[in-house]
Amino acid sequence: MNQPLAERLRPKTLQNYLGQSHLVDSNGALYHQITGGNIPSIILWGPPGVGKTTLANIIALETDRPFYTLSAINSGVKDVREVIEKAKKSEGLFTTKNPILFIDEIHRFSKSQQDSLLAAVEKGWVTLIGATTENPSFEVISALLSRCQVYVLKHFEREELDKLLRIAIQKDILLQKKKITLKETEALLRLSGGDARKLLNIFELVVNSVVSEEIVITNELVSAKAQQSTVLYDKTGEQHYDIISAFIKSIRGSDPNAAVYYLSRMIEGGEDVKFIARRMIILASEDIGNANPTALVIATTTFEAASLIGFPESRIILSQCAVYLATSPKSNATYIAINEAQRKVKETGNLPIPLEIRNAPTKLMKDLGYGEGYQYAHNHENNFVEFNFLPQEISGTKFYEPGTSKREDQIRFFLKERWKKTYRY
Repeated sequence: MNQPLAERLRPKTLQNYLGQSHLVDSNGALYHQITGGNIPSIILWGPPGVGKTTLANIIALETDRPFYTLSAINSGVKDVREVIEKAKKSEGLFTTKNPILFIDEIHRFSKSQQDSLLAAVEKGWVTLIGATTENPSFEVISALLSRCQVYVLKHFEREELDKLLRIAIQKDILLQKKKITLKETEALLRLSGGDARKLLNIFELVVNSVVSEEIVITNELVSAKAQQSTVLYDKTGEQHYDIISAFIKSIRGSDPNAAVYYLSRMIEGGEDVKFIARRMIILASEDIGNANPTALVIATTTFEAASLIGFPESRIILSQCAVYLATSPKSNATYIAINEAQRKVKETGNLPIPLEIRNAPTKLMKDLGYGEGYQYAHNHENNFVEFNFLPQEISGTKFYEPGTSKREDQIRFFLKERWKKTYRY
């Protein structure tokens, strides 16, 4: 039985590894660790099909280490301990370096499963490389996360995906038997969503569906052959990001019907309840914000309740929250404010803080004027002090502009009345 094209093309060396230049080029964060053979325990975080598993394999090959692999989907604590015991026994047999234990989808490991890794990682029996599509800050226990370096892998750029298709045509033995012309690639790239494995799978499906030895790849051909084979929902990544994107945008667009529909798609596909609820927490702050601060409270409570209850009953809680958020007034004013503030910080650097609001824990600092002239806001009418708290160089800069919701009209009135002299409202 033939291996899938993506597997046949999987690179074995760092030189042939495509993409992730921020990690593996000569100035990359991982390059010197790999070439020097000094590999810490690592969490590789990124979307599906960006080379996490391939990079783990290359690290093992380049550093000449025994390689053990587990999938979090079908491995338990017993499996983890068995592999660790094998790794301990193999240490020193093939190399003086400790073995690598690769765990795919480590975010699906329970707390007890992750706990079982701690001693092995801490004592150096294994070097752990975990792969995850989820934010490890939420899904990996803090004790394990603190013992690992986290590296973020990015979606492939269009040029990289085009190059991958050309490599497939030129180097794959089976594809070399046919004369393939890449006339149009937009449909391939659109359906793949930046997932290299999915791109190669669709490409191979299209090629194999054409009887002729001469094949011209067009958008029309790809759409006809590939779209009918696209799965409804795959929680391991095929449409994972498309569905959650549609769900969030439906809520943002105040359409409760579409929100519940896409929620149902995720539920029927077996999506993680915490993944859904966590995205609603983010939306409650990013897209609703101070137009309805209660939305964040509702979303956070939903996360706690749905996580406690689990499926199938948590679907009711998720639906209630999704409808509440979709029908809530919207504002992204605070989201814009923090973006603008961060942009200004990057632009201006570490500007000096006004002396009046600096901390003065020592006599020298007090003598230098730290804290001198500071006015305690609660000693003034309406808790307002006419003082510029920003660094002098950006005095009067306005990052936060209240939205148009009824509640934010009140905030706007407050700012105009209380801050007009300081910030020229």
